[in-house]
Amino acid sequence: MAYQRVFVIVLDSVGTGQAEDAARFDDVGADTLGHVGEYYQGKLQLPNLGQMGLSNLRGIPIKGVPVATPAIGDYGRMAEVSAGKDSMNGHWEMMGLPLAKPLDTFPNGFPESLIKQIEDYSGRKVIVNQPYSGTQVIHDYGERQMKTGELIIYTSGDSVMQIAAHEKVIPVNELYKICQYARTLLNGPEYTVGRVIARPYIGPDCEHFVRTANRHDFSLAPTGKTDLERLQEAGYDVIGIGKINDIFSGKGIDRGFHNESNADGMDHLDEVMQEDFTGFCFTNLVDFDAKYGHRRNPQGFGQALMEFDQRLGHVLDEMRPNDLLIITADHGNDPGFRGTDHTRENVPLLVYSPTMKEKNQSLGIRKTFADLGATILDNFNVQGEKGTSFYHEIRND
Repeated sequence: MAYQRVFVIVLDSVGTGQAEDAARFDDVGADTLGHVGEYYQGKLQLPNLGQMGLSNLRGIPIKGVPVATPAIGDYGRMAEVSAGKDSMNGHWEMMGLPLAKPLDTFPNGFPESLIKQIEDYSGRKVIVNQPYSGTQVIHDYGERQMKTGELIIYTSGDSVMQIAAHEKVIPVNELYKICQYARTLLNGPEYTVGRVIARPYIGPDCEHFVRTANRHDFSLAPTGKTDLERLQEAGYDVIGIGKINDIFSGKGIDRGFHNESNADGMDHLDEVMQEDFTGFCFTNLVDFDAKYGHRRNPQGFGQALMEFDQRLGHVLDEMRPNDLLIITADHGNDPGFRGTDHTRENVPLLVYSPTMKEKNQSLGIRKTFADLGATILDNFNVQGEKGTSFYHEIRND
């Protein structure tokens, strides 16, 4: 193996321009990084991502992020082949399990029969039951929920059921149990949904409600073997930071860390980087998506990128000669685009090790996110099924 420890950081929703099939998803013109850069008018300071090649990915540089000449590593983009643009789809595809068939979505709300089962189980009435912005729905219905104890159920353009409740009205553990029950109803064959998300919030009134870090994703269990399981079965350590454990329902993961925020996730990553292990550490940083992408807040999105870039400098300094770092994303969520849903975009692929054989080379546009997992497996001499490895282009031997 060339690399003893492989670290992948997923900047959740940080897309880099519309994918070839964007028209299928009504996302022509989406460009998360491009529009954030335009909003900042040259003041988006990302020196570490820049030196890794963030502006080298396409013909037009990101405004304010200079092209690296040369870059310290290799760079490219990845295209998604899965039938959706949800976080689960993106992460599963990275780990060799692309979804060929779309999961169920509910643009008109969930069937009444399904809602009735949740009401009967919980002993609580359900309100809303339609696509809604997560922050707007608690603004509009949160005070009512506090008075009545009802459940706020809503969805989005993704295959997801979200259940919101005030923590002082419905304790978090009760909300989790309700979500776990809802999960059992959505595993197919009649309805197959990617995620059921518990969305607890706090605050005295609609002007002060905030969603808490007690969010929990109850994901559909992987429908086949993932590269995480292949690594684990081969005896390598697999560590998940952030919602990785939720996305894969714990399968193939030896240890998982829950993130309170991007900063907390980077603290966990710093901690793991001090450990001696042989294997894979998979990190998701969700604030870009949850706090800024869905809320169409380019200012906050850019600030979060700059804060990550500062933490990235420490990661680069702490890397050992036989470490490999890959930075990517799972989809787009363009804060300069219409609507509030994810956007179908290509994602960055930034690859660096202090002892890479070649640097400053383009890895092109990979045809599937699964190339990432295939590369990791190739490094550890583990057989996979999907994707084309770029290991021999980046190895250090």
